[in-house]
Formats: sequence, C-alpha cells, structure tokens
Amino acid sequence: MANFSTVSKFLLKGFAEVWELRVLLSIVFLLIYLATLLGNFIIITVTTVDQNLHTPMYFFLRNLSILDMCYISVTVPNACINSLTNNRTISVAGCAMQVFFVFFCASVELMFLTIMAQDRYVAICQPLHYTVIMNHQFCVQSTMASLFSGVIFTAVQTGNTFRLSFCRSNVVSKFFCDIPSLLKLSCSDTFSSELLLLLSAVGFVGGCFIFIVLSYARIFITVLKFPVKEERGGKAFSTCVPHFLVVSVFLGSGLVVYLRPSRNTEVIQDVILSVFYTIVPPFLNPIIYSLRNKQIKKAVRKVLVKYLFKKQ
Repeated sequence: MANFSTVSKFLLKGFAEVWELRVLLSIVFLLIYLATLLGNFIIITVTTVDQNLHTPMYFFLRNLSILDMCYISVTVPNACINSLTNNRTISVAGCAMQVFFVFFCASVELMFLTIMAQDRYVAICQPLHYTVIMNHQFCVQSTMASLFSGVIFTAVQTGNTFRLSFCRSNVVSKFFCDIPSLLKLSCSDTFSSELLLLLSAVGFVGGCFIFIVLSYARIFITVLKFPVKEERGGKAFSTCVPHFLVVSVFLGSGLVVYLRPSRNTEVIQDVILSVFYTIVPPFLNPIIYSLRNKQIKKAVRKVLVKYLFKKQ
C-alpha cells in the first residue's frame, strides 16, 4: 500500500480573500445553517409528537431531516469558524473524517430521496396497496439498508482516496475536504480512484436517479388521468414538481463536481457547485417537503398550543 500521506495537514479554501466579504459570507452561511437546523428540528418534533403523522411518508421525512442536520453540520460550522478566525488548517485525519461524513450523508440522502419517490408513487398510483407495500417493516428495513450500504460505499471511496500520497500541494480548493479536491493534490496515480468514482456515479447515482425519474414520470402520467376538478391531481403536481427540482439540483451539482476532470477545474466553480449539493438541499428540504404541507402546519400549531401556550 502507498504511503498514507507526505503532508501532515491541509489548508482549506476560505469564503473570500477580503475580510469584509469573508465576514458577510460567514454570517450568511451561519444564518442558513441555523435556519436549516430550526426547520428540520420542527419537522422532527412534530412528526414524533403528533400521532396523526406516524405514517411512512412522515417517517422518511423525519429520517431525512435528521440526516440533513448532520449533513450541513459536517461542513458549514467549521467553514464559518475557519473564515472568521482565518485558521484554515485541518489535519489529515480530520480531512479523512470530513470526506467520510460528507460522502456518507450525500449517499444516504440520495437513497432516502429514492425511497421517498417510491413512497409517493405507491401512494398516488397504487393507493389501495399503500399500507401493504409501505408497511412499518419495509420502512425500518429500507432505512437500515440505506445506512449500512452508505457506510460500506463511503468506506470504500474514502479508503481508496487516502491510500494515495499527497505531495503536490496541501491547499484544498474548497471550504471542506472532498474526494475530487484531494485527487488534484495527489502525486500518486489517481486513475483507479477516478475510475471508481466514475463507476459509482454511473452505477449507484445513475441507478437512483433513473428510479426517481421513472417514479415521478409514472406519478405525472397517473395524475393526468385524474378529472380536471379533482383536488388530488393538483396537490400531487404541487408536491412532486418541487421534490423533483430539489433532487435535480442535488444530483446535477454533485455529478458535475465529481465527474469533471480533477485537474481542469476553476476554484470558484468548485465552491459554488459545492454549496449547491452540500448546503442548498438540507436548507430547501424542510421548505419543499414539509413546511408547505398543510398537515405539518396544522401539527406545528397543535404542538405550540399544547406545549407552549398552555404553560403560560
């Protein structure tokens, strides 16, 4: 096996070189981070407390919210602190942990979004079989399978990256460690690592994306058959279109970052695309998936009246 690394630390990219702009961006990202935590925490709370929301759809929404809180916490707090203190160093072990958790959260998020697309397909296209197909056992087993396969998938990718030697430079082109940025810094032959990334994208990511597209395509075909005046059709469209847009942004930006040639990328493009697949989805998911949902809004009001106003 090749030497683990010839450098003892990496330097992460700051939000900006100018101090005033760096402070402004740090505040903006910190506010997005806090809003994301609040939105997802509300979803977790109401879907746990309200018995009416103990259904497969909200079970997966709760899991997605927990994951999103972890996902955005891996990168944003550390990046804001680094920018404000101008301390951009991260150890090799810390970088490896960040790569692992970013990749793990992203891969599990994709699997959760795939399962949620299946849930919506069964609910709209096969409503009579919904309770049989999307039973509690399936929900638990699919969640555990997603987490377990995410660990295996991420461990392989992370281990394959950190078996390389890093001696070209120690400056990472993003505000967090990820595999494409590290491949640029390696002085080892990166062909096998880049090939593994490509195969993963084509197999795992491509397979999930095709499944999601087919699920939503069947939903739209089914909805078009509903009578024009039926409320269920409009509700399905208003729910599924935003869902699909979030999935497209998440997958599109991630695929561009991971599949572009590692030697020929612009730093500013890398940073912008990284924001779109690490920060935007966790921020938008509570808004798109739940906070626009009438049941969630009703449950929030119920929880507020029960646990806050009564105590006053």
